Amino acid sequence: MTQAEKDQENGKEKEKEREKEKEKEQQRGVKRPIAPAAVPELPQEQIQSNFVIVIHPGSRTLRIGRATDTLPSVVPHVIARRHKHSEQVHYEDNWLLRDGLNKPESNEQRLNGLKMVDQAIWSKKMSNGVRRTPVSAEQARAYNCQVCPAVLDSSSRVKWTNTSQQPQYLVGEEALYVNPSDCYNVHWPIRRGQLNVHSGPGGSLSAVLADLQTIWSHTIHKNMDIPLKDLKYYRCILLVPDIYNRQHIKEVVNMLLLHMGFSGIIVHQESVCATFGSGLSSACVVDVGDQKTSLCCVEDGVSHRNSRLCLGYGGADVTRTLLWLLQRAGFPYRDCELSSRLDCVLLQQLKETFCHLDQDICGLMDHEFQTRFPEAPALLYQIRLGDEKLQAPMGLFYPSTFGIVGQKMTSLQHRSQGDAEDPYDEHYLLSTQSKQDQSSKSAADRKSLARPGGAEGDMSIPGASADQSEMPRASSAGALGEQEMGPTQGENLLGNTDMDEPVSAHLSRKTAIINQFESKALGLDKAILHSIDCCASDETKRKMYSSILVVGGGLMFRGAQEFLLHRIINKMPPSFRRLLDSVDVITRPKDMDPRLISWKGGAVLACLDTTQEMWIHQAEWRRFGLRMLRERAAFVW
Repeated sequence: MTQAEKDQENGKEKEKEREKEKEKEQQRGVKRPIAPAAVPELPQEQIQSNFVIVIHPGSRTLRIGRATDTLPSVVPHVIARRHKHSEQVHYEDNWLLRDGLNKPESNEQRLNGLKMVDQAIWSKKMSNGVRRTPVSAEQARAYNCQVCPAVLDSSSRVKWTNTSQQPQYLVGEEALYVNPSDCYNVHWPIRRGQLNVHSGPGGSLSAVLADLQTIWSHTIHKNMDIPLKDLKYYRCILLVPDIYNRQHIKEVVNMLLLHMGFSGIIVHQESVCATFGSGLSSACVVDVGDQKTSLCCVEDGVSHRNSRLCLGYGGADVTRTLLWLLQRAGFPYRDCELSSRLDCVLLQQLKETFCHLDQDICGLMDHEFQTRFPEAPALLYQIRLGDEKLQAPMGLFYPSTFGIVGQKMTSLQHRSQGDAEDPYDEHYLLSTQSKQDQSSKSAADRKSLARPGGAEGDMSIPGASADQSEMPRASSAGALGEQEMGPTQGENLLGNTDMDEPVSAHLSRKTAIINQFESKALGLDKAILHSIDCCASDETKRKMYSSILVVGGGLMFRGAQEFLLHRIINKMPPSFRRLLDSVDVITRPKDMDPRLISWKGGAVLACLDTTQEMWIHQAEWRRFGLRMLRERAAFVW
């Protein structure tokens, strides 16, 4: 008998013995635990980066391209869909307008915020040691009210998108320039970093996902020249916000793998990819986008959950505030409306051209701008401006200037509500760990009772285990990295906790304090200090203070780096100010466009050998679903 035949016989005998054992256990009534099906490890193959597509979806802009591309395709993240019925009512998602602006307290709040901004401007001296002389809006208004536009050309050479062929949808620039009188609804599928699910037309989850699929498929086919039928040969890397909605991420992954047909996917966080793209090992990442500002401390490729914050304002709020300030100064283009897409594009251009955070630029200055709209002549306007150019971006540090009332302005990462596809989630882990803590406590109690004359050191053991078992939702959850708020963040908000306080009272007090905290609009500098303060150790905090990385397009103003550095140094704890060698704010790492840093980090991720085990393949997703994200995601799901 050959060796192979002997091994085969031994295998059969072992299988028979296992079957006999099972029969005996069934006869004795013993129930064996049902183990979850193991996720098979697929053989690792070398990934070609030119067959990996990196997708970074933003609220206003989509960045998408091959991992080997120097720069991604950048398109407005908007779609216009043709009405199904001719009598259907026209609908558009707002761009610069938002809820909470037309409350009775809004104008008073704006004026109070503007007073604080003026005080901050006056208190900071210029580089020559002299304080700025404030310029009132009335000084510019007298000139601007007399301005009449000059006609540059009888035709602006800007045309509405041609819809004579009646396409079912238009994407990007074509959607921005669709005529409002045409039978199209305009949708922005992402709002403030989350899927734009609402009660209006096109606001259901399935409709938003369909819009995303159409925009991304159209851009891949048109801008990247990839036939959609060939996506089965490609993989994708999806960048998601640091504070994410699990249900939404699950649906987007499902859409990419099963509907668009990618063969594999990696899901990673924007902040971690930003550190990859900038070449930093650790940083406090401040992502100032168009509609939200997110902060997170990243150390060695790991996002600290406790330090995550999402502020409900961004560059669009600065743009809207600029219009309010311009109108106070007699803005000569008097037909400007926030509800008009083309006026929003104009205001965005004015913000990028005029606004700054350089304290040395002061006094009244004359500027000019052009308006070019379809079916209208091209006009040239003269305008005189003073402090308005500095006051508008200062709203990021004094958010009350935005005049937003009654809205949730700060978001934290909350605990998952659970999903039927993922039974072994954090709730399962927390409950099982809590039971282990209780059993260890009872064992320690029995041990101490068995030693009546025990030493003082022995008696301290039960007390320590009791502390751990009484707070499974705080310290025990912190060990897993999956808690609603980190230990440090929780202590900062809750203060000293009475250990004798009932659990229900403690939870209700915690919920009330968290809700109160989330209703506040933290300024950007205070949010950075809060995020860093939530790090676990002083060593980590020192790392973060020495590397504050600003990405996104919302803070691309002249003088922003020096201005933010000044405010951080003045407001940071004195103890750290003495210990730190330097505080560094990085706004353009490697002289790269800060709007592309995170996308570039996703492209770097595709080239790393260590990421091969993070791929979720289409067949695995079909079989195991959401569980694959928990097993393969590079962050704690």
